[in-house]
Amino acid sequence: MRRIPIRIRVAAAFAVAMAVVLAATGWFLQVRIASHLTLSLDRQLQTRAHDLAVLVHEPGAPLAATERSSRLVEPGESYAELLDARGRVLDATPLLGGGSVLSTAELRAARVRLIYADRKSVPGLDEPSRLLATPLVRGGRRLVLVVGTTSQDRAETLASLRNELLISGPIALLLASLAGYALAGVSLRPVESMRKRAAAISAETPGERLPVPQTGDEVQRLGDTLNAMLARLEAALERERAFVADAGHELRTPLALLRTELELALRHAESSEELREAVRLSSEEVDRLAQLAEDLLLIARSDQGKLPMRLERLEASELLTSIASRFEWRAQEAGRPVRALPANGLQVRGDRIRLEQALANLVDNALRHGEGEVSLTAAPAEGLVEFHVRDQGGGFPPNFLGHAFKRFARADQARSRGGAGLGLSIVRVIAEAHGGSAHASNGDGGADVWLALPRASPPAAEEVAS
Repeated sequence: MRRIPIRIRVAAAFAVAMAVVLAATGWFLQVRIASHLTLSLDRQLQTRAHDLAVLVHEPGAPLAATERSSRLVEPGESYAELLDARGRVLDATPLLGGGSVLSTAELRAARVRLIYADRKSVPGLDEPSRLLATPLVRGGRRLVLVVGTTSQDRAETLASLRNELLISGPIALLLASLAGYALAGVSLRPVESMRKRAAAISAETPGERLPVPQTGDEVQRLGDTLNAMLARLEAALERERAFVADAGHELRTPLALLRTELELALRHAESSEELREAVRLSSEEVDRLAQLAEDLLLIARSDQGKLPMRLERLEASELLTSIASRFEWRAQEAGRPVRALPANGLQVRGDRIRLEQALANLVDNALRHGEGEVSLTAAPAEGLVEFHVRDQGGGFPPNFLGHAFKRFARADQARSRGGAGLGLSIVRVIAEAHGGSAHASNGDGGADVWLALPRASPPAAEEVAS
């Protein structure tokens, strides 16, 4: 079934549905017309029974005379019979031959109420008929008057209707199926157009989109959705291409320097001091390569949603003090103090290693690119805790603030032996992994970069929730 084209499946489903509708309509018409014909026949029998009942009450007016002199009983099509309470025939039209047309049970019922009955045939009338038996009282005697008429006209009418339905029904079904097939083709034409365009779209044809019919229906919504998906995929592909290109560029620089240092040491080093200096420079480049590889791996895991974290309740003051202690020796060498201010009991729930990595990146940037004292603070803000790292330098270039957290973004785009431009990007990745965000601005006295993380609920509230 799956291999059959949708157009044929739609047409087949349309044909099946139409066949059911036509069959149900034909059955309904047959039943309704049969009901109306039966009702008309019953009314005709009632009229004849009423007229004959009047004649029966007149003395010397037998049914046979009525047959010869009246139109109430049509020869060959209608008949009448008068029975006493015991079922003996008192009078009847000649074609019945003197036998009762009612059974014992029907006679018993007809003595007290009006009844209808159908007969496949009666004596002298080899056609199906319908009769009406009604009770009478004449001269104190209980009688039963039977009036009948052929139902062949009704049967012929229904047979004619059935034949017409059997002829017109298949024709209507065929026309409806062809119309459904054509309609399905017209409806699926935009889908086929989109399929052909989709087959031609590749990574080498950026900007291509599917043709979308302006019909306002499901096909248009499908086309709009697919085009939006193509736009997202194209943007993701561009980001990946840029990421790979920038990563390759960043890796090439330390590798080239490492190779140069080793070649110089191998060919031109004449003393142990020169060899030690070459090894030291090579070690720095290896450290830079290792850090770059670790940063790239962290970003890749974040993109895949697989950044591992071990969440725990953390004191904001402990985090800030730990980072300040880690950079104490470097701050002393640079003559720039790193100071952590008290956090007044603020707590967050996060991964200690990841948060310390993010804060360390911010302090490293402040020491590398800023000036003056570096301060670390934490403050509450609408259910969040903001970890600020401020310096007293010139701040970010105004046109760089909107791109500060992008990968490989640097205020100085010249490639050098400085950072790879991943520090702030990793800060944003870690903040978003914790359900927070990262921000940067220029304050009155220099750059201000901070993490906004969800504030940890009190221990008592956590116990109640669990």
